[in-house]
Amino acid sequence: MLGYRSIRDYLKARALRLVGALMSLNDPQWGKRPGREGPPDLDELWRNFNKKLDSLFGRRGGGNGEKPPAPGRRFGGAGLLFGLIVAVWLASGFYIVNEGQRGVVLRFGKYLETTMPGPRWHLPYPIESAEVVNLAQVRTVEVGYRNNVKSKVLKESLMLTDDENIVDVQFAVQYVLKSPTDYLFNSRVPDDAVLQAAETAVREIVGKSSMDFVIFEGRAEVAAQARKLMQEILDRYGTGINISNVTMQNAQPPEQVQASFDDAVKAGQDRERQKNEGQAYANDVIPKARGNAARLIQDAEGYRQRVIEQAEGDAARFRQIVAEYNKAPQVTRDRLYIEAMQQIMSNTSKVLIDQKAGNNLLYLPLDKIMQMGSAAPSAEAAAKPAETSPPEPSTARTRDAFRSRDREAR
Repeated sequence: MLGYRSIRDYLKARALRLVGALMSLNDPQWGKRPGREGPPDLDELWRNFNKKLDSLFGRRGGGNGEKPPAPGRRFGGAGLLFGLIVAVWLASGFYIVNEGQRGVVLRFGKYLETTMPGPRWHLPYPIESAEVVNLAQVRTVEVGYRNNVKSKVLKESLMLTDDENIVDVQFAVQYVLKSPTDYLFNSRVPDDAVLQAAETAVREIVGKSSMDFVIFEGRAEVAAQARKLMQEILDRYGTGINISNVTMQNAQPPEQVQASFDDAVKAGQDRERQKNEGQAYANDVIPKARGNAARLIQDAEGYRQRVIEQAEGDAARFRQIVAEYNKAPQVTRDRLYIEAMQQIMSNTSKVLIDQKAGNNLLYLPLDKIMQMGSAAPSAEAAAKPAETSPPEPSTARTRDAFRSRDREAR
């Protein structure tokens, strides 16, 4: 059936071939002629065909002495031709429904039935007719542009937002058919109905949204809401169409204000960047300040506890010394003096020599003096960080005070 536009054309061609075969039984010029290869001359065939028609319908020859055909032969040829016409008419009722399609049969313009895929037959025209509808085909409607985003249709794409701004929106709608009868009979131009429903739905959603929401973060949500609203509109109209996808191709301000809008967007981005930098600096400084404050509070609390405990210990030690001093004042006084001198002398590298004793043998502990000299700088370095701690009461006495005391005792 390749090369024919429909089954009807194919059957007509077969009928003409059958007529040629019947005529060739009586006329050898339709077949192969001896001594000549290839088909006969077309003019000659046309003249012979006209003669056959004249003989079938009882027409006389053009004065060449031929006799008219017999009545039985005349009516037999007309019946054969009529039968061929009827056969071609009946054969024109055959049609094929492919996979993914449905056939809708109409009898005198009224819906009769819906046929499934496969070879089908209906009463030929004008009694019945068949419409084949493709349900598997994905159809596309473009709103706001045609074939390319650059070729805009401004009367469809320009929309007003909730914050009284104008946006230029282009989107595409893909749909399939779910009911062939509703698609054929409930709407005169169903594709235009899809276009109008899509434009209505998107305008309603954009009119309830802000400009920034439509252009930036809300594209997917706008498309989803538009698909739902479009389906509700088309179902209410009974178009037999199912919306499969809504794709936002482009959403931007009008070209006349595009430069100003870009400047505003850049300013907003700079503002957000500076806010983020300030927040990052605050997140870096505030925890450090809080940590330092907590550390200072803990150090102060520790110093407070240490001073309190030291004061309580000194008070308890003083009370014990007072009790012992009341029992033996001289012994306690001498003991305190000796302990104080031992503590002071252990922290100095100088050597005191008693010349009154008259002892010529002097003992100088040089090894201990060297050790004390090396240990003194390290002790001073260790004591520098603790600047806040008060000096011990025992070490607060000066060297001159002890020398004057020693002189008075002598």
